Amino acid sequence: MNATRLMETVYDPTTRALHWLNAILAALAIALAYGISGTARHSDARELLLMLHGSVGIAILAAMLFWAGWRLRHRAPPRPPVLTRIELYLAHATQGALFLLFIAMPISGYAMLAAAGQAVSFFGLVAIPPLVPQSGQLAQTAVALHLLGEFLIYGLLIVHVGAALVHGFIRRDGIFERMLPRRF
Repeated sequence: MNATRLMETVYDPTTRALHWLNAILAALAIALAYGISGTARHSDARELLLMLHGSVGIAILAAMLFWAGWRLRHRAPPRPPVLTRIELYLAHATQGALFLLFIAMPISGYAMLAAAGQAVSFFGLVAIPPLVPQSGQLAQTAVALHLLGEFLIYGLLIVHVGAALVHGFIRRDGIFERMLPRRF
């Protein structure tokens, strides 16, 4: 695909930056969650990891809400005609589900702590008070939804990254390049 044709089909720089920012934040959140699972309950290390995990979650939520607003005003570029109808449907479904989950996960994380009567700290700088009534049932529901979302995100990320790699290194059809940072 020539450079002019490629520029017509790539995402704008803000969308690409938000995509890669979210990818980095998601990787951090996953690494922190893994670290949390390996630390002793009620330890200072666990509390630090929980605070960092929640802070990254808040950052993801802010980035995703900004991205949603951005997408309302800036349409996606036209897709190259290399995708079949089912591939297009699967791409939209996977991306839409990831988008919704990256909004729902921080909300469920917040709800789980708030329903337990705990404030959520954003990197130790700002405390977000509980805005829901204290409720063991709500906290447990939020925990269950957060865990379900975790595994849904893992599966969808495997599909998303796998498809991107297939398009970039096997098919070489220009789909992969649509979201890459600009080359100089």
